[in-house]
Amino acid sequence: MTLRIISAQQIEFEGEVTSVTLPGAMGMFQVLNKHAALMAALTTGKVTYVTTDNNVHEQTIDGGIADIKDNVVSVCIY
Repeated sequence: MTLRIISAQQIEFEGEVTSVTLPGAMGMFQVLNKHAALMAALTTGKVTYVTTDNNVHEQTIDGGIADIKDNVVSVCIY
């Protein structure tokens, strides 16, 4: 699936991943391939994602919105 992490200034990351873990307003949640469509508010925390070469990456965020649809995870961060 494709992950896009976007801030007001730039695209922080765009690439293929196997999983994404996000700090949702109701708690942490994980997105895997073929996840159901979802929009979620994000809180302060870490976005953790695993790229297709099995490397784990983390990015600290202050909040944002996640839009998950058709194997594309778009994360707009503050």
